Amino acid sequence: MVRLFVALALPPPLRRQLASLAAGIPKARWTPEANLHVTLRFIGGVDEVEAAAIDQALAQLQAPGFELVVNGCGTYEAGRRGFTLWVGIERAPLLVHLRDKIESALVRTGLEPEGRRFQPHVTLARLKDPPLPKLQEWVAGHNLFRATVAVDHFVLFSSHLGHGEPIYTAEREYPLAG
Repeated sequence: MVRLFVALALPPPLRRQLASLAAGIPKARWTPEANLHVTLRFIGGVDEVEAAAIDQALAQLQAPGFELVVNGCGTYEAGRRGFTLWVGIERAPLLVHLRDKIESALVRTGLEPEGRRFQPHVTLARLKDPPLPKLQEWVAGHNLFRATVAVDHFVLFSSHLGHGEPIYTAEREYPLAG
């Protein structure tokens, strides 16, 4: 079994910028710079036959490239007293179009449809019982963060869980039309 997800890999300069924000909140478990990405579809555990079908379906997709706008930050509640700290991604029509095409292709391979609404973001940190004034101060101080990057491909990643942070491996890149 391999654990897969489809995402936009962020270019190194943007990952460095985002990683530089990782300070100022006690008890935060910051996402390592190498793991910063925008998830388009979590797949989960699949066998080799399913993985090959997923790869084939994604390789056949045709969609245009686009500009990705990273804008603002905030938090999601994650269970009892837990939070996810994120930077937002604007829901541009071409981003949503790509995500919808990926979803359709994956459902055609036999995967169950995604039940959650697509909320594009980059997870910066996970927090368990953080000091709320510090968290609010951090969000207020970084809410004007903005960056724009060109997207010319998407990636099928594998995720290896173990002790510590997961290890993400880019299994295959799929180009978008210029």
